[in-house]
Amino acid sequence: MKNDEPRFSNSEIDLDELDFSILSLLQKDGRMSLTDMAEHLGVSISTVRTRVSKLLDDKTIQIIGRVNTGRVGFQVYAQILISVSASKLIGSVAAKLQELKEVSFLALTSGDFDLEMDVMCRDNDHLVYILNERISKIEGISRTKTNMFLKVLKLAQPDLSLVNFHKK
Repeated sequence: MKNDEPRFSNSEIDLDELDFSILSLLQKDGRMSLTDMAEHLGVSISTVRTRVSKLLDDKTIQIIGRVNTGRVGFQVYAQILISVSASKLIGSVAAKLQELKEVSFLALTSGDFDLEMDVMCRDNDHLVYILNERISKIEGISRTKTNMFLKVLKLAQPDLSLVNFHKK
């Protein structure tokens, strides 16, 4: 691998039962106080504070407010599948796509397309503008396929019990 090539890693950080319990509590209520978590888990506040700080520092968790996109004016949510003309351009195409404010999800994929992204737009005109004036003008994009989400039926965080093998 050349030094200028991006490195990809799926390395896992060692998490114990207490870490998973804290993460589960924060998924249910991201505003839960350290005191309430400590009481619920039967540990000291300083233990919870140390663990939460570690989870934040190592990027295991981010505490953010989730916006109801429909209530604030994003009425169109779409998936855009993208083919790139040459594999050596995928990185630069992805970097340019990441800069678009409308992009909520972007991934390298296998199959018929090289990249998949989700965009949130105000309306259909906004989506058409993004497709025709922004995305289509990125060097290296050879083809796109757009699927509109008519209604989001589930939007959730993952269930941590699926990876928490410490649970019985």
